[in-house]
Amino acid sequence: QVQLVESGGGLVQPGGSLRLSCAASGSIFSINTMGWYHQAPGKQRELVADISSGGSTNYADSVKGRFTISRDNAKNTVYLQMNSLKFEDTAVYYCKANVVNTVRVRRDYWGQGTQVTVSS
Repeated sequence: QVQLVESGGGLVQPGGSLRLSCAASGSIFSINTMGWYHQAPGKQRELVADISSGGSTNYADSVKGRFTISRDNAKNTVYLQMNSLKFEDTAVYYCKANVVNTVRVRRDYWGQGTQVTVSS
């Protein structure tokens, strides 16, 4: 089994910052792309940012220049540094990882989600 556990969400004022973390654990052989998605009630889950095993990144246009994704491969952990937060960033943020397990089966795993609320 593979588990992804997110942390770092919370309540923040507009213009503030949060740092999200997602740690993968379990029967992991390797991890390919890791990413962050967000979802607000009544809306589809959307890609925020992702990062390849080699460090190549992609960002949604809405967060470019404000958010930074990074990873620590030794710790099987991905981070999302969120700066200049806006009301529109309010959502549940989910971590996703494409994982090869110890018997060489590849699949996507999702974290349980962490709430980010931007409010004055």
